[in-house]
Amino acid sequence: MRNNNALSIFDEMDNFFDDFFKPAKYDMKSDIREVENGYEIDVEVPGFNKDEVVVDYDDGYLTVSAKHSENKEDKKHKYIHQERTYSTLERSYYVGNIDKSKVNAKLNNGLLTISVPKASLEAPKGKTIMIE
Repeated sequence: MRNNNALSIFDEMDNFFDDFFKPAKYDMKSDIREVENGYEIDVEVPGFNKDEVVVDYDDGYLTVSAKHSENKEDKKHKYIHQERTYSTLERSYYVGNIDKSKVNAKLNNGLLTISVPKASLEAPKGKTIMIE
C-alpha cells in the first residue's frame, strides 16, 4: 500500500489560505502606569479616528469603545470579498470612585492615553447601630 502525501500537502495549502483570509481578532492592548496624582492608561486603537473612540465612566468602570464602519460605494471595482467594512472594540477598566471631571484623554497615532486621578479614599462616616 502506497502512502499518498500529496493530498496532505493540498490540505495544508487550503488551511493556509483559509486562515489567511479570516479576519484577525484584535484585543485592545493596554499599559497602566502610576503617576504622581493618579494613573495613565495607554490603549491601542490603531486605525480609529478621534470621533470613532468613546471613553465612558459608569459605576467605577472606565470603558473605552471604538467603532468604525466604512460604507463606500465603489463603482470602479466589483468586490468578491471585503473585510474592512466594520470593526468594533471595547474594553473596561475598574478605577473605583473618581472625579470624572478630572479624567483626560488624548489620541495620537493610534494610541489613546487616558489620565485618571487616584480614587477617592474617603473614610465612610461612622454610624451607631441600635440594638433591639
